[in-house]
Amino acid sequence: MSKLTDLPKRILIGRALRSDKLGETLLPKRLALPVFASDPLSSVAYAPGEVLLVLSIAGVSAYHFSPWIAVAVVVLMFTVVASYRQNVHAYPSGGGDYEVATTNLGPRAGLTVASALLVDYVLTVAVSVASGVENLGSAVPFFVEHKVIGAIGMIVLLMLMNLRGVRESGTIFAIPTYAFVFGVFCMLLWGIFKIATGSEMHAPTAGYTIKAEHTGLASFALVFLLLRAFSSGCAALTGVEAISNGVPAFRKPKSKNAATTLAAMGLLAVTMFCGIIALALYTKVRMAENPATDLLVNGKPVGAGYTQDPVIAQVASAVFGDGSIPFIFLAGATALVLFLAANTAYNGFPVLGSILAQDRYLPRQLHTRGDRLAFSNGIVLLAAFAAVLVYLYGADSTRLIQLYIVGVFVSFTLSQIGMVRHWNRHLADETDPAVRRHMIRSRAINTFGAFFTGLVLVVVLLTKFTHGAWVAVLGMGLFYATMTAIRRHYDRVSSELAASEEPGEEEAKPSRVHSIVLVSKVHKPTLRALSYAKLFRSDSLEALSINVDPADTKSLQAEWQRRGIDVPLKVLDSPYREITRPIVDYVKSLRRSSPRDVVSIFIPEYVVGRWYEHLLHNQSALRLKGRLLFTPGVMVTSVPWQLESSERAKVRARKGAEWNAPGSVRRGEVGRPRRRREPSGRA
Repeated sequence: MSKLTDLPKRILIGRALRSDKLGETLLPKRLALPVFASDPLSSVAYAPGEVLLVLSIAGVSAYHFSPWIAVAVVVLMFTVVASYRQNVHAYPSGGGDYEVATTNLGPRAGLTVASALLVDYVLTVAVSVASGVENLGSAVPFFVEHKVIGAIGMIVLLMLMNLRGVRESGTIFAIPTYAFVFGVFCMLLWGIFKIATGSEMHAPTAGYTIKAEHTGLASFALVFLLLRAFSSGCAALTGVEAISNGVPAFRKPKSKNAATTLAAMGLLAVTMFCGIIALALYTKVRMAENPATDLLVNGKPVGAGYTQDPVIAQVASAVFGDGSIPFIFLAGATALVLFLAANTAYNGFPVLGSILAQDRYLPRQLHTRGDRLAFSNGIVLLAAFAAVLVYLYGADSTRLIQLYIVGVFVSFTLSQIGMVRHWNRHLADETDPAVRRHMIRSRAINTFGAFFTGLVLVVVLLTKFTHGAWVAVLGMGLFYATMTAIRRHYDRVSSELAASEEPGEEEAKPSRVHSIVLVSKVHKPTLRALSYAKLFRSDSLEALSINVDPADTKSLQAEWQRRGIDVPLKVLDSPYREITRPIVDYVKSLRRSSPRDVVSIFIPEYVVGRWYEHLLHNQSALRLKGRLLFTPGVMVTSVPWQLESSERAKVRARKGAEWNAPGSVRRGEVGRPRRRREPSGRA
């Protein structure tokens, strides 16, 4: 079966890399920026729209609050970036928020952060891909009509790209990310030029009016609305923590390069976010949570057939002109970068999963690197979770985004609290005045970060909980409970397997060893198994057969006597034609009669060389071994007999290993054996 899947696997994800090539996959800053910061950079494509959508509840008049909300988001962004620059210098191992919280606040806080980040990574993929499909739909209507299929297809494509390895995915993603940044800055500069020259710019919805769901909001209701708009705008901060989790993927000096990338990401993100908000207000963009009924043209609702384009698409239409080449370029770049923004999660989730697996909170398979030295199992698991979420929510970014950012602010807050304790602990032992001044400054930054992000977390929970954020909280709880149960299982297994200092039952020699060779007929595998079993000098040796067909059993007994085989043959009746159960029952009866005895079972098997030949055999030996694994005091030995087809398979493999690729003569590689990867359980 591995031969059947090997060729498609090589085509999709490339040839396997040696473990000592890991250093070649590390990223320079120019590639690390699109790999780890594509999420916060691309969020400017939907975060401004989320602010306007919430404010539209109170009508167009509430739009004048959007600049102040933008200022608050900018202050928060700079606070978080400054705080995480302290993190990457203090904890460069890649554990990020999880390591900071675990080290300084304890395992429970660390597990809470890990649960929040895992949920947020899944939502990052779902929201980014869904938003990308919607932005692409502004230029290509086909994607609006087939949102779910398009989104799931893109999730699978991103999974395959990431399975090829971090460096290759970074190279692929760099061009669209930089194209998006270039397109947005061109739009902002051209928009400023047109404003300066007095040119008119009107968004496609500039002539629309909004039917306010609530009018005359004052005091508490208005404050609550503004806080909800602010929490929606905070979507621009998602993915900031991915850089602190991905420090090991940077080239040396890792911490310095990660901190520089963080600063560049923050500066680019806030500039684009504020610019789009400003142009959206100038061009009179109109957005509504329920556009079919709340957007009015000449006093009448636009109706269910209306498709509401994102803010960035409407601003681009006003600045460049609808259908113009720059408009199409920016629409395509926006859709691409939103798709690729999920790459932040594809790099963060597997790395965090690997660390958690190493700490025994997740299955150990997540700590294993795949063929391309990426954490393949984590990548596949993330894609599966995101695809399910996209399907359940119909690839609707407005519904999905309500689940968003709860997890990220949980991790922000606990991480910054942990950093404050980190500096307090080190300040207690540090005597160098210069170092102490640096630590005190860092502690002040992290203290303000903890206060601000904690305040935002409360705001997000209050304003978004009933709008869908409860699903994210539930997901965090499920992850926490699952990881706790996994850790409990691993601890229990480790405790049971630990070798004691005093001699115990595991070192006691059995009183006797009963050897049993399973026999179905007298053929070459059976004779080899009998010869092999005789070498063990057991206290007793017998052959065991199951009477399913009386004629076959008589033929076996006759052949046994004719050959004069000096091993007694025992036949067990099986009136219901079962094979496994009579053998297991017989073995258990031997154990009951003498619990200190060991039963050694030899199973003759023949090996076929083609995958489809496995389908022609009933695999009874495999089922029997599976049952005997749960029987204490039983040792199972397989005695293989290679059929001719398996020998031919070895010849084919040997020829393949000696095959010379085109150009090998020129490269001096003639006669060099082609490296073949040994089969393994890795994805």
